[in-house]
Amino acid sequence: MRKVKDFYYKKAKKDKYPARSVYKLEEALNKHKFIRRGDSVLDLGCYPGSWSLYASEVVGPKGIVVGVDLQSADSPPRPDGSEIIWMTQDIMQEELLTRLRKIRPGFKVLLSDIAPRTTGNRWTDHQQSMRLVRRTLELAEDLLHPKGNYYCKAFQGEDFPDFIEEAKRCFKRVKVVKPKSSRIESREVFVLGMEFKGK
Repeated sequence: MRKVKDFYYKKAKKDKYPARSVYKLEEALNKHKFIRRGDSVLDLGCYPGSWSLYASEVVGPKGIVVGVDLQSADSPPRPDGSEIIWMTQDIMQEELLTRLRKIRPGFKVLLSDIAPRTTGNRWTDHQQSMRLVRRTLELAEDLLHPKGNYYCKAFQGEDFPDFIEEAKRCFKRVKVVKPKSSRIESREVFVLGMEFKGK
């Protein structure tokens, strides 16, 4: 697929992030403050690593970031960032929980910019996306601390309203966010869940 060398693509290169997607996190975080210094952050679908790198800078040396993806990401953190533990793992496999709990019993924030390999069929792509998104919510229920936060990419479609209702059962506040850095033609949005109610 041809890369569109737009403003955010060029900015990411200048700021030394692997992908323009970092600004979809930065913009939402500046507005909603869902990651804080010292937090523990789990980043699902982290490759090539921009969100993990940015989260590492936000949480600082006393925090920790764990990035999980099918593809191996291994960018070193910035000098003032937290430790980043990169994990190559399928989020659909049950052993992920066991591996994560060996690192930490739980996390303050769960991030996900995960997306399926697209087929070009809108219905199929939406179903595959929702399967992954629902899995991230399951993991949030297992791994988030009470009052923890969740920020996840999803594609709008017929099952999206049901997913929002599922998220509302888990979090005190739920918002649908469309960052300016997200391409206008894209159906992607981000679901922000704040203050996890506990399992």
